[in-house]
Amino acid sequence: MKFEMSKNKKNTIEVQATSIVIVSQKDENYISLTDIAKYRNRQESFAIINNWMRGQSTIEFLGLWEKLSNPYFKSLEFDRFKSEAGDNYFVLSP
Repeated sequence: MKFEMSKNKKNTIEVQATSIVIVSQKDENYISLTDIAKYRNRQESFAIINNWMRGQSTIEFLGLWEKLSNPYFKSLEFDRFKSEAGDNYFVLSP
């Protein structure tokens, strides 16, 4: 089996004095959420992302994206996450 490493091209944009990395891979662009979160809290950017991932609208967005992009997406299993999103005890890690 031959494994070929893909080469990622990284660019940086400056937004409100914050550098944000954009990774280009196979004609797709990915923006660093961690870099965006550092704008709000440079020392604990993980907390910003953690709180964002707990929200009902974020979970609904992720579910829709998966349904459109992932032919193996298990929507029945996802419904449990969707129903618990926003509750105080709910945590979804990246």
